[in-house]
Amino acid sequence: MFAAKEELAKLGGHEVRGAVFTRIEVVEFILDLVGYTEDKPLHQLRILEPSFGGGNFLIAAIRRLINSWRSSGDAQDVGSLGNAIRAVELHRETFNSTYAAVTALLQQEGLHSAAAEALANRWLIQGDFLLTPLHDDFNFVVGNPPYVRQELIPTALLAEYRARFQTMYDRADLYIPFIEKSLTLLSKGGVLGFICADRWTKNRYGAPLRKLVSDHFHLRTFVDMSDTPAFHSDVIAYPAITVISREKAGPTRVAHRPKIDSASLCALAAEIHSKSLPSDTTTVRELARVTDGMEPWLLGSSDQTALVRRLEGLFPPLEEAGCKVGIGVATGADNAFIGDFDSLDVEDDRKVPLVTTRDIMSGEVKWRGEGVINPFADAGGLVDLAVYPRLRRYLEERRGVIEKRHVATKNPANWYRTIDRITPSLTAKPKLLIPDIKGKAHIVFEAGELYPHHNLYYATSDTWDLRALQAVLLSEVTRLFIATYSTKMRGGFLRFQAQYLRRIRIPTWDSVPVALRQALAAAATTRDLDACNRAVFELYGLSQEERNTLGSN
Repeated sequence: MFAAKEELAKLGGHEVRGAVFTRIEVVEFILDLVGYTEDKPLHQLRILEPSFGGGNFLIAAIRRLINSWRSSGDAQDVGSLGNAIRAVELHRETFNSTYAAVTALLQQEGLHSAAAEALANRWLIQGDFLLTPLHDDFNFVVGNPPYVRQELIPTALLAEYRARFQTMYDRADLYIPFIEKSLTLLSKGGVLGFICADRWTKNRYGAPLRKLVSDHFHLRTFVDMSDTPAFHSDVIAYPAITVISREKAGPTRVAHRPKIDSASLCALAAEIHSKSLPSDTTTVRELARVTDGMEPWLLGSSDQTALVRRLEGLFPPLEEAGCKVGIGVATGADNAFIGDFDSLDVEDDRKVPLVTTRDIMSGEVKWRGEGVINPFADAGGLVDLAVYPRLRRYLEERRGVIEKRHVATKNPANWYRTIDRITPSLTAKPKLLIPDIKGKAHIVFEAGELYPHHNLYYATSDTWDLRALQAVLLSEVTRLFIATYSTKMRGGFLRFQAQYLRRIRIPTWDSVPVALRQALAAAATTRDLDACNRAVFELYGLSQEERNTLGSN
């Protein structure tokens, strides 16, 4: 375990360590939001920074602490500051440089060097926050927790994290257990304010953490920081400021994409803290019941959220209405398994024509002639290569690449399997093809000749007419569902993934009038998006007000 911690402590690059540094205007905004302000006796309160990095939050908090302390009657007693701050940093080189900055700041504030070092030694801890014992409660926890993917965490350390933290679930990034531990360290009425990726508020791996917040805490404030220069470097995942307190749950105040300058953020913090929101405000909204167990947080406009909730109450989810959502085949080594269909030198029944995102860019399928090797027998398991000499020769020529994959090293006897099983019958089934990341729905009809690649999701149905379903999936109603539940990416792109597609609600096919069936199918066939929306709005029985709501989506 020690060796694993040392490995992380010595990692050099900011990206590898998940270190993204927050602009000082945003730091001051978060301190205002949690209430760490100079009008309070901050030296009698306690603040925690779990991953202080270059010290942006730490230095700003120290300045506020010193100013508050000097205005109190305890300003001559330096010892009264000793318990006011705890801050942790794993990366040793970063710890040392920030330690020096803290002692320099304290000396600039008039403390003798010995007193400055004594305070820094009390305040700052070099170590792994997730493994560091911190027994005291804190009135405030602030910061920007590290964003580190699991594959970059040493195996022994990852196992220890999983054993300690219930929210270290599925593919959770490191900031998830940081939030969990920080919440558990809050005193009664204590407040946490973090800026980090917003993925956990909606996706699968964030479900246990959402339940923890829902069961025991109050989501006070959520500020969407997407498309704002909140950091000193660009980030792909959308960031958000989340303020959570250890108190009875209540309404959540929500703001979106604030202007990043001190005056604007100061005014926004004051509005968020106001006893009651002005009736004419357009910057802050108050939403009830945002947290709901493991359910994704719905943080859009109140009228759009109300529409989603109404449709969810009236109609079944997509798959309960007779449709199926899946994802295409992942091979783990596309260069080995995929090639020109006619040129793949294997037996005819060992290759399948493949459709990829490049084949459907125009909105129609224009197959470029690729195919994928199918190593699976129809009855189950892998085919016997002795029965397929051409396939055996083809795979052996590429064995060096194929057997390096994780799926092969885990089971060497099955070294030539693709990651996902290939079921050739899917090829002949008509389907709708859906790329993952798009600004709006890109739904393409495929008549039943090609097998989807893993960069495509697909929908099939034994009840719904696929052209009519295509109209629904092309509509603003679908975009509303995806935008409500999907994590967003840079540039406003949405994730059209299976987990979000399955959230879409639709009527059962037998409840759709014949004339409306025809209108839906005709609109999709001609790719007339306005006609798709008109027919879909009628399908769902949307009022004019609800249609206007979608127009603003």
